[in-house]
Amino acid sequence: MTAGTELIDAVLDRRYRIDAPIARGGMSMVFRGVDTRLGRQVAIKVMDPKFAGDPQFLSRFEFEARAVAGLKHPSLVEVYDQGMDGEYPFLVMELVQGGTLRELLRERGPMPPHAVRAVAEPVLAAIGVAHAAGLVHRDVKPENVLISDSGDVKIADFGLVRAVAAANTTSASVILGTAAYLSPEQVTSGSADARSDVYAFGILIFELLTGRVPFTGDNSLSVAYQRVENDVPSPSEFIAGVPPEFDRLVARATAREPGHRFADAGEMVAELRAIAARLDLPAYRVPAPRDSAEHTSAHHPVTLPAPEPAAAGAGPHATRMVTTARPRNEPPPPTYIPPQQPTQYSAYQESRANHRRNGMIWAAVVVVLTLLVGIGGWWLGTGRYATVPSVAGMTLENATAELQEAGFDTGTRDKASDTVPVGGVVGTDPGPGAREAKGSTIDVLVSSGKPRVPAVSLGDTWDDVQQLIRDQGLQPVDGGEVASTVPEGTLARIDPGPGTVLPAGAHVQIWKSNGSKPVQLPDLRAATPEQARQKLTDLGLTVGGERPVYDKLVEVGRVVGSDPTVGTTVDAGSSVTLLVCEAVTMPSVMGKKVSEARRTLESLGLTVQVRQLAPLDSSAVVSQNPPANANVEPGATVTIVAFP
Repeated sequence: MTAGTELIDAVLDRRYRIDAPIARGGMSMVFRGVDTRLGRQVAIKVMDPKFAGDPQFLSRFEFEARAVAGLKHPSLVEVYDQGMDGEYPFLVMELVQGGTLRELLRERGPMPPHAVRAVAEPVLAAIGVAHAAGLVHRDVKPENVLISDSGDVKIADFGLVRAVAAANTTSASVILGTAAYLSPEQVTSGSADARSDVYAFGILIFELLTGRVPFTGDNSLSVAYQRVENDVPSPSEFIAGVPPEFDRLVARATAREPGHRFADAGEMVAELRAIAARLDLPAYRVPAPRDSAEHTSAHHPVTLPAPEPAAAGAGPHATRMVTTARPRNEPPPPTYIPPQQPTQYSAYQESRANHRRNGMIWAAVVVVLTLLVGIGGWWLGTGRYATVPSVAGMTLENATAELQEAGFDTGTRDKASDTVPVGGVVGTDPGPGAREAKGSTIDVLVSSGKPRVPAVSLGDTWDDVQQLIRDQGLQPVDGGEVASTVPEGTLARIDPGPGTVLPAGAHVQIWKSNGSKPVQLPDLRAATPEQARQKLTDLGLTVGGERPVYDKLVEVGRVVGSDPTVGTTVDAGSSVTLLVCEAVTMPSVMGKKVSEARRTLESLGLTVQVRQLAPLDSSAVVSQNPPANANVEPGATVTIVAFP
């Protein structure tokens, strides 16, 4: 990376002045700067000059910047602008005055559950907004989580990994992303979807709780491939006091099979909020790191050293607090004063004995009550619960027996899988490790084979449709609202249609009904049937079919009109019939012999009338009516004139 201190005081694109470096990475460098046009401080990410001549990178870089700029959430770092100045592609972003989560971990070490929740909840919610829009981060890690001095937590660097992946300068053998946080599928195939971000966030929560990452090794490749063969251990194995609910959250988020994870960040943040409510976690304001690169850059420019690869798996160390012993001001021991009147002292001793006996009786009562309450509390809090066992890979019969032996009732539900054969057990809902009441129903998820769009119907409940799509290993994407005759808030449209086979993690776009509203039929004349269908669908109407009609002016196969006709007002969801031109395009028979012209026209279903001086088949055609290329109604009579 050659971009560095030589860029200080440079003005990119005649607008963005670079003031001081903040951070350096392998592919870019981040500077504090000023938008001289608007007079506001900004963060400027300048990419390595090697990308400047790569059209694939530049195209993807611009596309990703536009996509992220369209997202709105208080915990997403805003993207203001992107551009190219000489050999430097750059991105202009919101300047978060504070520091990174990595810097905070180095200063303070592992976090308690309430602090982890305070960091994770806003970031997961922001990533969930991106997932709903079809975007994937691909590089979730502490360096990309920013904490402002006012306590705001934000996620940055959406789309940069994808842009670099598109570059011709990037080797196909390079694993893109940060090794410590890559999901198994990113390591093995390079593919990533919303569930890959969920995996990385599970690793991030593990690190927040324990102060370390779960896998270590001699090099990045070794660290990356460990997660393909091994499950992420429970955080409670490394640090005492981690609630089992957080163990289960991390276990589900980091499942090696993508289908066993949360479908996206939105689903994961919902579970985190439920855990916070169950544990009654207190509110917490996340502090910004004191000794951060951003704070340093605010006071004077800093020359950053060249980046060095961190030791694989090396994590932050906990801050050790040492307190100085202080003398305690304790009251002096009581002085014994002998009784002045023996009779009063004897009465006092007897009274004390009576109090002692009464105290022992009450103590016994308290002990018994405590035992009863304890036993009841144990039963209500622990005894009536059991842990859901792992049954993935078993037969349905064995999985059912295992769950019933653990004290659960069982049901079955289909779930698509790219890896488990049809009829095999993919897992359970709730997942393995969950604590559920004995006697409650656990669904065994049975593989239905390759993912396909589920057989949903218009008018189905919105939440049910989303869950059915997720059960197929696919990602529902909200397409917004459209007018429809189905009830408001239910499914109005789905694309691709039910039954379509798709790769795991593919997007299925769904639209929600906003109720039946009057629609005025548009003019569809001369449109192709496909164009007309799309136009009607966008208005919330359905195409009931096509009917052939003759029109001498419209091209054969194109739309002449509709039934009902253009301008008619109908209810949303109504069926419309397309009128499609059916005609014979008149060929040119000029100069042909009468016999040849007759054969050509009659083969098209036309009736031929010949005008000539003598009835000779060898006469040449000198005139035809209708003329060549005219639309002729099927079965119509055409006239040719021949000479001699």
